[in-house]
Amino acid sequence: MKIALFTDTYFPQVSGVATSIKILKEELESQGHSVVIFTTTDPDAPEHEEGIVRIASIPFLFFTDRRMAIGGMYKAMHIAKEEKFDLVHTHTEFGMGLIGKYVAYRLKIPSVHTYHTMYEKYLHYIANGHLVKPTHVKWLSHYFCNHTSGVIAPGDQMAEILKSYHIDTPIQTIPTGVPIPEYNRELRSQMRKQLDVSDDEIILLSLSRVAKEKSIDVLIDAMPEVLKKHGYSRLVIVGDGPERQALEQQVKRLNLEDCVTFTGEINHSDVFKYYQMADVYINASQTETQGLTYLEALVNQLPVVAKKNDYLSSIITDKSMGQLYNDIADLPKTICEYISYLNNSAPTTQEKRDELLYDISAKHFGEMVYDFYTQAIASYATKQTNTENPKSLLNRIYFKQWFSRKNKDEE
Repeated sequence: MKIALFTDTYFPQVSGVATSIKILKEELESQGHSVVIFTTTDPDAPEHEEGIVRIASIPFLFFTDRRMAIGGMYKAMHIAKEEKFDLVHTHTEFGMGLIGKYVAYRLKIPSVHTYHTMYEKYLHYIANGHLVKPTHVKWLSHYFCNHTSGVIAPGDQMAEILKSYHIDTPIQTIPTGVPIPEYNRELRSQMRKQLDVSDDEIILLSLSRVAKEKSIDVLIDAMPEVLKKHGYSRLVIVGDGPERQALEQQVKRLNLEDCVTFTGEINHSDVFKYYQMADVYINASQTETQGLTYLEALVNQLPVVAKKNDYLSSIITDKSMGQLYNDIADLPKTICEYISYLNNSAPTTQEKRDELLYDISAKHFGEMVYDFYTQAIASYATKQTNTENPKSLLNRIYFKQWFSRKNKDEE
């Protein structure tokens, strides 16, 4: 099968979406399929990339470390005609997603979509939430997803949200899987020496984009209480982003410079080293739709402390895998309890961990997505889904917004 993936964000931009797409491409290719990624240009991207098509782009106005395509529809169409794709898989509802829809429409092939982002949690990036409202998100999502042959939700929570948008096309929950790395016991000491951290310190790891929605400030606020009970603890914050300066100031204000370490951005290929160096992965974010970092931590034999949701409850079924909390106020207490558990528990048996590994593996993820593709192709053949011109789709979205505002003004 020949598959075209369309995304606004891809490496060297670091994000969960980019990681998910990279994993999907590699797994599909390992199954023998041909995959081409259509994405935006990036000044830091390599000059030559196998299987990557870059479309001219500019930094997004409100989110400058992300980019938006400018034109490129005809370039993508020309390449798509030559490649003769069997299916288009979009990973954004905006620039490159609309180009992907147009390619599918012109080639008369099915398109499927992965809805990665809970946009209602990110509206603060756009004019402090005054320009784009949750109703706009619902309209766009409704029309975009209803004109596909199927939608992939990374988690059950996202699937329920999409259903509340009155999306009628088939929705299937397929969490992104992660590669299973080899565990290297020597990495713990090696990485700690590199970070100037002693072997007996309890390392609480935060690994993500350093942005407001990741709630890293909550982790820092929890540290004074954690240190009262476990004075040999350290928070290591791996990653970079727009909130780093504010967080560094928060650390100084709380006099935590000796027990909070910022590493800055690291190479993606080195991520596993930080997981295998730490004792607990901590995440206070409430916007995660698939939580790849949770899975990456678990496959690197690192337990997780995070806010409880249905997805995490289904995979963290044993305390050796981690501990979940219900309310953000419970975070310091939960961290302290889990450190005490680590200090007094027996080592985790590999048998318990192996029960989880296949379900969250990249291999299983690739198999599930391919099965979804075959269903979408069959649906397209019988129902002729996603046959509306994307230009008409944009007009309908705009008209609905205008009509709704007009009615509101007349009330």
